[in-house]
Amino acid sequence: MNVNDNESQPWSHRQSALVKSLITIAAGALAAFVGTFAHRMGADMNIPYGLALAFLLIILSTWCARARLGTIGLALHLIASSMTAWGMAMTTTSGNALIVAGFQGNMPYFTQHAGYIWLYGLVAVQVIMLMVPSRWFTIPAKRRQ
Repeated sequence: MNVNDNESQPWSHRQSALVKSLITIAAGALAAFVGTFAHRMGADMNIPYGLALAFLLIILSTWCARARLGTIGLALHLIASSMTAWGMAMTTTSGNALIVAGFQGNMPYFTQHAGYIWLYGLVAVQVIMLMVPSRWFTIPAKRRQ
């Protein structure tokens, strides 16, 4: 990669390996944090638009992590996002839970299952993105005229 190629890359891709790793970890934790709050939107009406937005956020953040640091970046992102989402699921204060799962009774499907879909889907989406070809995660250099 020559100097001009490096200048055409995004800011986070031009940093040292340590800074790239810290950015990737922070992005994974932030994406999971926001996704955890968003995943239940619409679930009570059986229209899980919040779940779709949360997965879109994780997919975009995971794509950036793998583009920035390859499979190591994706692994760091997976660890950070999983720890954040599962940590928030296990941590409750005064009986309030951020990720609710395991209802009984007559409720819409996504009201009952959005929490499980989010927690397990968060990991599954990133594992799937690990298996796709690495050429999907390249940022082409800008063409000079």
